[in-house]
Parts: sequence; C-alpha cells; structure tokens
Amino acid sequence: MLQDLIAALVSTLLIQPLQTEVRERLEGAQVPSAVITDVMSCARGAAPAAIARASADPVWAVSSAVRVWIGTTRPEALLLDVAPGCAPAISAARPFLEGRPDGRAA
Repeated sequence: MLQDLIAALVSTLLIQPLQTEVRERLEGAQVPSAVITDVMSCARGAAPAAIARASADPVWAVSSAVRVWIGTTRPEALLLDVAPGCAPAISAARPFLEGRPDGRAA
C-alpha cells in the first residue's frame, strides 16, 4: 500500500512533469517527430526505474524535481540520469536542443 502511494506521488510530481517538459522542449526545438517519439518512448520506459530510485532515495526525487523546476538541470539530463539507455534517443535530439535547427552537431 505504501509502495503504491509512493509510486503515485513520484509519477505525479516527477515523472509526468518530466515527460511534459521534455516533450515541450523537443517540440519547441522543432525536433523531428520520429526523434520525439523515440525520446518519449524511452521516458515512459524509464518510469519504473525512476519510481524505484525515488522510493529508495526520496531526497534525490525531491532535489531532482526542484532542480528541473528552477532550471538548474535540463529535463533530458535527468532522464539520462534515470535511464542511461536513453542516450541514443537524447543524442539524436541534442543538436536541436542546442539551437541547431538543421540538426547538425556544432
């Protein structure tokens, strides 16, 4: 029961806002839809790992949420922290996120 409550809180306060922020950043950077789909799929797949980590380390969960909210940590960096397997999808989006609308690396 307590685990379910923690999972619901982490989902509501960390995972959903993280996914929303990542999607908005990708769409705002005009990342191709195929890349957005890959990143968002990876973000959804990272949810169980984020819940497990937040359950084991609530301070990490709170500090991570605050750092993203105040802008000291980029959402995609937090996603990589939780799910290192998302690196290829994030790497495909990175040129767009870094202000290169042509998608080429700087």
